[in-house]
Amino acid sequence: MDLRDSIDKNNIPKHIAIIMDGNGRWAKQHGEDRIFGHHEGVNSVREIVEACGEVGVKYLTLYAFSTENWNRPKEEVDALMELLVSTISLEAQNLHKKGVRMQVIGDTASLPASCQKELQESIDLTANNTTVTLILALSYSSKWEITEAVKKIAAQVEKGELKINEITSRLLDENMNTKDFPDPELMIRTSGENRISNFLLWQLAYAEFYFTEVLWPDFRKQEFYKAIISYQNRERRFGKTSEQISNN
Repeated sequence: MDLRDSIDKNNIPKHIAIIMDGNGRWAKQHGEDRIFGHHEGVNSVREIVEACGEVGVKYLTLYAFSTENWNRPKEEVDALMELLVSTISLEAQNLHKKGVRMQVIGDTASLPASCQKELQESIDLTANNTTVTLILALSYSSKWEITEAVKKIAAQVEKGELKINEITSRLLDENMNTKDFPDPELMIRTSGENRISNFLLWQLAYAEFYFTEVLWPDFRKQEFYKAIISYQNRERRFGKTSEQISNN
């Protein structure tokens, strides 16, 4: 049975964020080195982006590389950067044909020049697409993002352009990397880890969380549909009571 048939098309999360975890463990289980798992994980990315287009998810954010990942062994980091560049280069045209718009959040200035170049070219190529917006979180951490937002606001206060009592949560929103995107309604993490690892801490305030034991290279369309169905079976109250939600 295709689980897609069980999805309520009138209750699709507009924005889904995913922590793609388990590539290294998957590779180890298959007797390969860690980078082999990352290569296989690209196939899952391709399939989940396609699934978003099929069911109507408009925004997909993938936690591709955190600021903490720079602390991994140099060989793995170098291999990941090479994989990132080659994947973006190879996939850009395919994403463009499917109407996918590519965007990026994070400290992109810290990425290799070749990576920055491929990213910008892909962003420019897909700028007018509207089917799905694919947001790659690269050299990203939420603490870094929030800190940078506070610095921007503090600079405005220092210049006399902004008063302290004018600082609101909306102003914080407007100074985040994610200012052009709606907050995620659903956050998925693969591989059985039950934490969010410095990912979109501000934006996930009212998101539903879905944790699965499935390792990322094995997370394909049917697993994705399970997450959406789980989301649809939850009551989202945003601080209200069930009765208030029902009456609305």
